[in-house]
Amino acid sequence: MKEWWVQVGLLSVPLLAVYLHIPPPKLSPALLSWRSSGGYFNYKDQNIFYRDSTGAVGSSDIVVLLHGFPTSSYDWCKIWEGLTQRFHRVIALDFVGFGFSDKPRPHRYSIFEQASIVEGLVRHLGLRHQRINLLSHDYGDTVAQELLHRSLQPLMRWLLFFLSRLVTRLLPCRSELFFFRLGAVFGPYTQPSQAEAISRLCSTSRHRPLRNNRFLFSILQYINQRKKHRDRWVGALMSTSVPLHLIYGPLDPVNPHPEFLQLYKKVLPMSTVSVLDDHISHYPQLEDPTGFLNAYLNFINSF
Repeated sequence: MKEWWVQVGLLSVPLLAVYLHIPPPKLSPALLSWRSSGGYFNYKDQNIFYRDSTGAVGSSDIVVLLHGFPTSSYDWCKIWEGLTQRFHRVIALDFVGFGFSDKPRPHRYSIFEQASIVEGLVRHLGLRHQRINLLSHDYGDTVAQELLHRSLQPLMRWLLFFLSRLVTRLLPCRSELFFFRLGAVFGPYTQPSQAEAISRLCSTSRHRPLRNNRFLFSILQYINQRKKHRDRWVGALMSTSVPLHLIYGPLDPVNPHPEFLQLYKKVLPMSTVSVLDDHISHYPQLEDPTGFLNAYLNFINSF
C-alpha cells in the first residue's frame, strides 16, 4: 500500500493547475444553470453561494450538503433531484474560498469559520429550530465534525464520509496532468471526461481569478488544522449519540480497502456502513449516484 501522503499528494496537482496555472474555461451550461438556481447570503461581508430547493410534499425533513476539497456544491448535482423526492428542503453551499462564494485575499481560512458559515446559513434560512440532517464529503466531513463538537442543535442525523487527513505537495502542472490526477481518485469504469473534470473546478477558478500562492497556502491550512485538532474532531465522533453512517467506495486510493474500513469500524463501532461496488472510488455520489442515494435513504428511513 502506498503511503497515504503520496496518494493524497496527487490531489494537489489538479488544485494547483486550476488555481494557479490554467486560464479558467467558460462556465458550462450546467454550471450556469446551477448558479442561476441559487442565491447568496452575507456572512461577515463575504458573499456565500447556496442552493435551496423545496422538494417532497408532506415531508418536514431537511438536509444540508457539505462539499469536499477542492470542488463545490456542484458535487451533489447527480443526486439533487433524488434528494428532493425525499426531503422537504435540500440545501447546499459553497464554502468561502470555493465555488461561487467569495475568495478573500489575504484571509485566514479555517474549518472553524466554515462551520460558523453553515450555522449562519441555517439562521439566514430561518431553520435554527428545525431538525436538520447533514450529508458531507471530504473537506466537508471536518466541518461536520466541528459542528458535531459544538453540539449544534437541532441536528439529529448525520452522514459522514470520514476521510483521513490530507497532506499535499505543491507542484506545477498542465491541464492534461490535472485531468489525469483527478482521474486517479475515480474508479476505472467511472472516469470523468476531461471537460467534466475541468468544469468541476472552473466555478472555483473563474468566479474570482486566483493566481496567488498565498491564497493556496491559506486554503490548505485545513490540513494542519486537522492534525492540531484531531482529538477534538475524532473525539466528537466517538462520544456522540447522534447516528452516524459511512458510505464507502472500496477503490478509494485515499482510504484504501480493507485497512481504512477496519480502522473506521474499530474507532466508531456504533456507526453503520454501506459498501458500494468494488469499482467505486473517492467520489461515490458522482460515480454511483443511484447506489449512493439508495444507501443514504435506507439509512435515513431506518429511523
